[in-house]
Amino acid sequence: YVLDKARSLIRTVELLKVFFFPGAEPCPVSTDIVHENLKMGSDGESDQASGTSSDEVQSPTGVCLRNRGNRRISAEDLNKRLSLPADIRIPDGYLEKLQLSSPPFDQPLSRRSRRASLSEIGFGKLETYIKLDKLGEGTYATVFKGRSKLTDNLVALKEIRLEHEEGAPCTAIREVSLLKDLKHANIVTLHDIVHTDKSLTLVFEYLDKDLKQYMDDCGNILSMLNVKIFLFQILRGLAYCHRRKVLHRDLKPQNLLINDRGELKLADFGLARAKSVPTKTYSNEVVTLWYRPPDVLLGSSEYSTQIDMWGVGCIFYEMAAGRPLFPGSTVEDELHLIFRLLGTPIEDSWPGISSIDEFKSYKFPKYKAQPLINHAPRLDTDGIDLLMSFLKYESKKRISADEAMRQPYFRSLGPRVHTLPENISIFTLKEVQLQKDPGYRNLHPESGEQTTQQSVL
Repeated sequence: YVLDKARSLIRTVELLKVFFFPGAEPCPVSTDIVHENLKMGSDGESDQASGTSSDEVQSPTGVCLRNRGNRRISAEDLNKRLSLPADIRIPDGYLEKLQLSSPPFDQPLSRRSRRASLSEIGFGKLETYIKLDKLGEGTYATVFKGRSKLTDNLVALKEIRLEHEEGAPCTAIREVSLLKDLKHANIVTLHDIVHTDKSLTLVFEYLDKDLKQYMDDCGNILSMLNVKIFLFQILRGLAYCHRRKVLHRDLKPQNLLINDRGELKLADFGLARAKSVPTKTYSNEVVTLWYRPPDVLLGSSEYSTQIDMWGVGCIFYEMAAGRPLFPGSTVEDELHLIFRLLGTPIEDSWPGISSIDEFKSYKFPKYKAQPLINHAPRLDTDGIDLLMSFLKYESKKRISADEAMRQPYFRSLGPRVHTLPENISIFTLKEVQLQKDPGYRNLHPESGEQTTQQSVL
């Protein structure tokens, strides 16, 4: 059993080696020894993840770079070795020191050695980041706008206070564990983690504003082309998450960040969960009320990726119509608004609804469904069809993110948006460009900052 597990890990590493070590070749693999008593590092992973618990023990799943002879180590070599961004600033004298150090640069790199190298460069240290402005404060975290000394780029510093008795909040642990593995052009990038006795600081890429602020700046009148481009990016990021069995569970405009190029990225994975197999039950206290699906409002705790798709529909409508779709103040009010528009569910439209105690206790009037085109007149027929496919009462009938991306509504974006690598923005395509929004107005930068921080709290 242990050997099978080790071989499975080796196969996984082989699949990932091209990403983590471009140009790498596999090293000879041994499955004779499996180490126990794993030691955890400051990055939240064990030394054993690379097959070592010390620098002297070579990883059984190690990766060797091609033999480079005795030529000088370049910044490009180091970037590949440690999977660093291309614009990283290597400290003065570091490459010369590395050239003289042992083990040789072309030998397998243990996780402990990698952490030590990253620390020497400046990762994991508070002094690497300059705090510029306080953007906001939540129950567990304070968010600052900052600047990285490693790249000179702006960053968002999410500083989570640590209580000695309670430790790190579970939302922070979830966010870190998920974002470390989610690398996509439409998902916010976690650059670094700084752990001290008093705080855990997550270093994110900085984006100018969130979708709510963007809509406010446009007077809630967006170009319909821009609505289409933003929706496609939401679905692209979600499809990536859902393929990896990750549920976001808190989709709303404040959690969708946008930069000045128009790139939209999913953020705030504090409520996200990795869906297990077989199905588990989850809390029904998820998703902000306005974007929460009716099955969850009625107490369902058994759900899958469809929980996110209802929220996508609500956001789609909000971008197109300029107002929230179901702005309820309580659970009962939220359900009342949903049923008044889509019709009070019956067994034909929602099998099993008549046996749900919560539904029976509210005694809703028998509403008839209204035509959605009356409420979103700016959407064309394809747009209305897509919107209706998100807003299905029975969760298993809601369209998936992958399927939604291939609907006729997106045909005008061209076929190449479906063939881009996951880490490449759709704006690299000439046929995909934002239009000026009809209601756009320039505001002072400060107003843009006041909502950006809410999305990462």
